[in-house]
Amino acid sequence: MSRRSACASSFAAAVAVLTVAVSAHAGAAAKGSSAAPLVQSMIVGSGGTVLSPARTVSAGATSVRVGGGSCAVAAGTPLSMLAALRRAGGPPFALRDYGRCNSSARNSGQLFVYSLGGERNRGQDGWEYKVDGVSGTTGAADPSGPMGDGRRLRSGSQVLWFWCVAFAGGCQRTLHLALGASVASRGGSLSVTVTGYDNEGRAAPVAGAIVTLGTDFAQTSTVGQASLLVPSVSGSYAVSARKSGLVGSFPETIVVR
Repeated sequence: MSRRSACASSFAAAVAVLTVAVSAHAGAAAKGSSAAPLVQSMIVGSGGTVLSPARTVSAGATSVRVGGGSCAVAAGTPLSMLAALRRAGGPPFALRDYGRCNSSARNSGQLFVYSLGGERNRGQDGWEYKVDGVSGTTGAADPSGPMGDGRRLRSGSQVLWFWCVAFAGGCQRTLHLALGASVASRGGSLSVTVTGYDNEGRAAPVAGAIVTLGTDFAQTSTVGQASLLVPSVSGSYAVSARKSGLVGSFPETIVVR
């Protein structure tokens, strides 16, 4: 069962739809670190459409305006990442509150993202988040962290929000791209490996993924591997992987010399 369906079944009462506006939170953060980690963010919508490409944001403590009140959100949470992205011009989002959020971040653990970038949850399909390839087990603003173990986001974490097509085993896999080297010679070749993570972060090689570097692209083999032609011009280049029905990878960077 997905995190969304588990949350919905636990709270049968109807809840009000909250229109969210994000503002800086001037109060103290909830118990835990109040530091604002710099995290890599990406949002991928239905059909694999990238609603917000990979970028680094500061997931600091903030607040969300709910009706006539304000709900605090702790630093280092997936919702604080969304709020930071929104302030930087990223997609809007909307919430439901299955609890009683207020000026204390410890009461915001039951805020639930039901709409992002104009795409609203439908049945069992809808928005899910992953941290470093693993689906969170708590609400997006839970101050106990994505896994409920007291550990919030760290600087360098990859936080992916994606449209989950739900089935008995969870959501569709999300792609991860590994480069054979981070520096390559002009005109040479670059080996890459593509794996797909399930909700629990278990990896499996992905065949038939399309990997792109500059103007070159290749399809991965049955063991998830491919070879790409390195550009003939020096510089930094993004390498990415995608496959229909799965969620595309965070891009990786290679330096060509």
